[in-house]
Amino acid sequence: MSFFREIRQNKYLYALALPGLIFLIVFAYLPLTGHLIAFKKYRLADGLWGSQFVGLDNFKFFFMSSDWYKVTLNTIFLNGLFLVFGLGIALVLALFLNEIRHLLYKKLAQSFIFIPYFISWLVVSMMTFAFLNTTDGVVNRTLETYGLSPVNWYLKPVVWPGILTLIYVWKFAGYYSIIFLAAITGISGEYYESARIDGATRLQQIYHITLPLIRNVVVVLGLLGVGRIFYGDFGMIYGIIGDNSALYSTTDVIDTYTYRALRVLSDFSKSSAVVLYQSVMGLITIVIFNQIAKKIDKDSSLF
Repeated sequence: MSFFREIRQNKYLYALALPGLIFLIVFAYLPLTGHLIAFKKYRLADGLWGSQFVGLDNFKFFFMSSDWYKVTLNTIFLNGLFLVFGLGIALVLALFLNEIRHLLYKKLAQSFIFIPYFISWLVVSMMTFAFLNTTDGVVNRTLETYGLSPVNWYLKPVVWPGILTLIYVWKFAGYYSIIFLAAITGISGEYYESARIDGATRLQQIYHITLPLIRNVVVVLGLLGVGRIFYGDFGMIYGIIGDNSALYSTTDVIDTYTYRALRVLSDFSKSSAVVLYQSVMGLITIVIFNQIAKKIDKDSSLF
C-alpha cells in the first residue's frame, strides 16, 4: 500500500519520469528476450519462439575450441590497458588544466585535447595507416631518414596492444579529463586558501586536497570501465585491424570474434551464445568490483 500511496502523492513527478521509463523498457529490457536465441537452433522462418530448443549446444561452438580463452584474455588485457592509461592520463591532464590560470589558454587547451573524441574510427584508421603503412608511412619514412630499416607494423602482433592503447588515450583522454576537471572545479576554494596559509606547495595541495576530494569520481568511472571490461571496442578494433589475421593473436576480442562467426557461419544462435557469455561475465565482474569498492568506501560504490 505504501507503494501506491507514494505514487499518488508524487504522481506528477512520476509522470515526468514516465517517457524515460518507457524508453528504457522498450530499448533495454524487452530486447533481453533475444538472449533466448543462444539456447535455440534459430531459423528465420520459425522465428524466436518457434525455433527448436537445443539447450547449451550452441555454447560448445565457443568453449570446445581454444579461441574462447584467447579472445577473452585479449579483451580483458586490452580493456585493462585502456582503463588504466586512459583514466590515468585523463586525470593528469585535468590536474594540468586546473593549474592554467589564463582563461583563454585554458579554454584553448580544453578544446584542443577534446577534439579527437569527435573523430570517427574510420578516420582514425586511415590516420593510423598513414603513419604505419610499409611503403610510405610517416614512421617508416622517419626510420629510413635515420638509416634504419622500415618495419611492417601490420605483421607484428606484439606491438599492437601498445599502439591501440596509444590511440585510445589520444581519442578519449580529453573527454575523461573534462569530467575530472568538472569535479575539481566543484571543490571549494577555501580548502586551497587554508592550505596556502599553512605553507602547502601546489603538489601538496593536489595530493592532500584535490585527489582525495575527487576520489569518488575516479572510482565511479573506474567501476563503469570495469563493468565493460568484457566488451571490446568493436568500432576501434575492427576499424583499425579489420580482417588482418596476422594480428589476431593480440587484437582479436570477443566482439570481433562474434562478428566474424556471424559473418562466416551465418549462425545467429552460436553468435548469440558468445554474446550471452560476454554479458554474464560483465555482470559478474561489475558486481564483484562494486562489492570491493563498497567495503573500501561505501560512498564510492555504484549500488
